Amino acid sequence: MKKKTPRTVRTEPWHPLAWQALSLLLGYPDEQFEERLPLVARVAGTLPDPVARPLLRFTAHAEHTAPADLAAAYVATFDHRKRCCLYLTYYAHGDTRRRGLALLRLKQTYAEAGWRLCDDELPDHLAVVLEFAATEPAAGARLLTEHRAGLELLRLALDDDGSPWAPVLDSVSATLPALAGDEREAVMRLAAQGPPEEQVGLDPYASPVFLPDPVVGGPR
Repeated sequence: MKKKTPRTVRTEPWHPLAWQALSLLLGYPDEQFEERLPLVARVAGTLPDPVARPLLRFTAHAEHTAPADLAAAYVATFDHRKRCCLYLTYYAHGDTRRRGLALLRLKQTYAEAGWRLCDDELPDHLAVVLEFAATEPAAGARLLTEHRAGLELLRLALDDDGSPWAPVLDSVSATLPALAGDEREAVMRLAAQGPPEEQVGLDPYASPVFLPDPVVGGPR
């Protein structure tokens, strides 16, 4: 079988700013979250309209939502619904041995760029991947594109649920190339069948449904 050549992903000068802003919005809305919203809104003014418009829809919603209500909505959305999982390797591999290997490869990619995650961080959380992409655009763009099908499934799930975070995924999607034919097929397959279900081989990694939210961090 002929080995598939990875798609080349072109990055633009505005990509790092967009990915950094999106990373901030996809982390748990802690005590500093409200303070980040004006910064994100200012960044949005420098971004292309398809990226900025949905991003501003979310910041407007967050600014008019009580912090406790926003935090509760985050937990209800991302911690208790597998179809809205923020851990990207879950979509391709489910709870299988292959997911463990995919997580190790991600950690190796970060290490090569001088990144070291905290012990309670998983490398495939979307906020972490986006922050990595903001500091290493070429490598980060490849990672995001490799998980394009999972990102699209997450975007569709949030949209179906009417989640306030749906526009954030619309914005993430607008930073990436359009879905290719094989990626569209992967999305349809994931939607129909779901991730693999083998429940072994993930030590030392736990199920994404019960993992704590990571503290997004860059190179240390």
